[in-house]
Formats: sequence, C-alpha cells, structure tokens
Amino acid sequence: MADRCLACHTELMADAQDFHRVMLAESQKRSCRGCHTDHNGASASLTITNLGDFPHEAVGFSLHAHRRMTDGVPFTCSDCHTSSFSQMDLAICEDCHRNREAGFMQSHVSTFGGDCLTCHDGLDTYGKSFDHNHLAFPLQGNHAPLACAECHPAARTLTDLQATKQDCRSCHAEDDPHGGRFGQDCAQCHTPEGWKPAQFDHSLADFPLLGKHSAVACEQCHREGVFAGTPQDCFSCHAPDDPHGGRFGQDCAQCHIPEGWKPAKFDHSLAAFPLIGKHSAVACEQCHREGVFAGTPQDCFSCHAPDDPHGGQFGQECAACHTPEGWQPATFDHSRSAFPLTGAHANLDCQQCHANGVFIGTPTQCIACHAEPSYHAGLFGTDCAACHTTSAWTPAQFNGPHTFPINHGRVVSSCRVCHPSRLSAYTCYGCHEHTQANIKAKHQEEGISNFTNCVRCHPTGREEGD
Repeated sequence: MADRCLACHTELMADAQDFHRVMLAESQKRSCRGCHTDHNGASASLTITNLGDFPHEAVGFSLHAHRRMTDGVPFTCSDCHTSSFSQMDLAICEDCHRNREAGFMQSHVSTFGGDCLTCHDGLDTYGKSFDHNHLAFPLQGNHAPLACAECHPAARTLTDLQATKQDCRSCHAEDDPHGGRFGQDCAQCHTPEGWKPAQFDHSLADFPLLGKHSAVACEQCHREGVFAGTPQDCFSCHAPDDPHGGRFGQDCAQCHIPEGWKPAKFDHSLAAFPLIGKHSAVACEQCHREGVFAGTPQDCFSCHAPDDPHGGQFGQECAACHTPEGWQPATFDHSRSAFPLTGAHANLDCQQCHANGVFIGTPTQCIACHAEPSYHAGLFGTDCAACHTTSAWTPAQFNGPHTFPINHGRVVSSCRVCHPSRLSAYTCYGCHEHTQANIKAKHQEEGISNFTNCVRCHPTGREEGD
C-alpha cells in the first residue's frame, strides 16, 4: 500500500532526513493508512486520525505521557510541529507546560535551560538523558540506568528535586538484610556498582580485623554467607592448625597475636616450670631445641652442666645454692658438705674461707684459719676444738691432762687466773691471800722459808694432806 501512495506522493521521499523516510525504514514500510485517512482529496493528505496511531517512539520521543486531552481537545501533530513534521518547536514545550506547572517550569528552565529534549524523551520516567554527573550526587554504577522517577517519585518542583535525600538508606532500607545492625551508612561496605562484592568495615563489629586477619576473605570465617553467631575465639577457626594438640588449652591469644603465629609469647606460668628471674629473658629455642616442647627437662643440671664450675662435686641440684635471679650471689648449704657451718662460722662471708673463689682443697682444720696465739706457747698443739667451740673463742673449756687439779675448791673461769702472762708459768696469788706479803708472813710463822713453789708443797691444791 505504501508503494502505491508514494507513487503519487514522491515529495515525501525527496528529503533524506524527512521523518517519513525514517518511519518507513523503522516500521518495515508500514501502511500510510496507519496515520492517514483514505484518499479524499488534497485536503486529507496530511490528516492523522489519532495521535496514538503514529509510532512516535521510532523517532526518539515517546508520546506516552502526552496521550491525554487538553480542555477536551486531543493533541494533534501540529500542536508541537507548527511548521513541519520534521521540526520540533521547543518553545511549544515551555509554553504548554508553563500553563500547567508555572512555578516548576520557571525554576526548572532557569536552572536547566529551555532545551527540553536534552533531558526528556517524552516518557513518564523523564530525564533519561539528563547528565546527573554535574550535580552533587553523580549517578554511578547501578544508579546510572535508573529512571528519574525511581528516586524522584513525587517531585513536581525544583525544590522537590533538591530535597531528595542522598543517603543510601533512604532508598535501600527495605533491602537491608542486616536489619540495621551495621548502621545506616551503606557506603561503608557497598559501592554503586552493586551490593556485591562488599567491603565490610570490621572495626564496626565486636571483632576488629587486625594483623593477618585483615587479609582473610569473608567466606573463610563466614561460611555460606552466615554472619550471625560466627565464633570469635581463636580455637574455633585454628584448631586444625594447633601443633600443640590442645595441650596449652584453647586460648591461642595467650601466646600468639593476629600479626602471625611467630614470634609467639608463651605464658610459661601456665606450665609446670614458670619462668622467673633470668629465665624469663631466655629465647624459647635455647631450652626447646628444634621446636620440641614435650619432655623438656626441668632440672637445672640438664641445661647448666657445662656451666658448672664445681665439676659436679656439689651434686646436680643447683637450686640448693643458686636462684633464677643469677649465679651470684649464691647461698651454699654448708650442711651438705664435710664442714657444716655452726656458731660464728654461719655468718661468715664465703670469701673469708674461700679466697678468690677457690672451693676445692679448702682446709677444715681450725689452725688453717686461726693461728695459735703466743699465749698458748705451743703447749696445746693444733687441736683448737679440744678447748674452743665454734660459738666463740671465749669462754674456753680445757679438757686435756692437767697435773694440777683445776677445780680445787673454787670455780676457775679462765686459764689466766693462774697463768696471767703465759701458760708455762703460774701463780697462786690470784686467789690466795691476795698479796705476796701476807703469804710470806704466814709461811714464815710456820717456819717455811721457801714459799715460791706452791705446788711442791701443795701438789693436789689442798692445804691439808699435802
């Protein structure tokens, strides 16, 4: 049919830009009668029976929003195409819409200009071609293809458009699978490109991601997209990695940190061998060679045998003398040796007997430390213990043979009572008659002229019977 019409109406195809040419190409040369009446003469050649009959979308502008009547009169082509069907009079848009939306159009045109077709294509979801990127809220990702009405459903004025909220939750509250648990700032985790993949700010949760945890994929801890109830203890995730076989419990954080398994800080107070003193600064591998922990000996000698300056002569129990604070100072239990320290010996410094730290061969005889006083005059030999005790030199108790009875009527408290200057000489005057003159007079009365050697006459120390 179209070919027959065009046989006469050849002027319609003369212009390559003529909208008829476009229409015939887009609609597979649909019938001219789809828009025009039957041939009733020249007056009917440009008459369209129904505005909706013409497929206006094919020329890039939909009449969907214009399929209504104005004052009871339907729109016609000439309402917008005042001079030619191939020309659109843009002033018509402004004039027509100002009558209906005066306040909106005034602010709208002053803001965006009068070239309506730059943004509008005639659809109810107008603004399809509007460049939103020059505004404070550029349309990116999945926002870009959205129709204006999806975000501006009731906007009729510029004020309405500007009042549209720009936060995510205003539009996506109903889509929130988290039920508001993570707040309202969706952009903390999501981007306009889509809900997934998401980057969750774990510092908002009870379990911030630190160290190596920060590089772990979400699904490694949240299997099958389950977030609620995810355990936060180390062992729930790392039990298969535990080289200790649970021997140290399930609180991995006692020794390890999120930065890595190594270096590890083991709380040795949990073990049977707490680290105190200098042990606390020792590297683990010094005691646990090749990473072996089970069966590590806990006695001192197992580690310190090479350091023993005593050559094992004091046994293997180092703690008998030493403490973890250091080898020095040491407190030796002398009762373990052949020379127990008693009396005044107990308070002596070690170096007083062990000069220069020499222990082996130290003599145990008194005379080695305590030289014989001249007062003894070599009469008693080297056995100091025969008279003295370790408590003190005095008082001393002589227990050897004595030709003269020591206790012959009075208690003698000291050798010097009878031997004031030296042991090789004696005097009785310390006790008897108090003065030599008195003794001389008494003996002369009895006819005794030699009274200097008392023992000659008194060998038992008694006055009668000698």
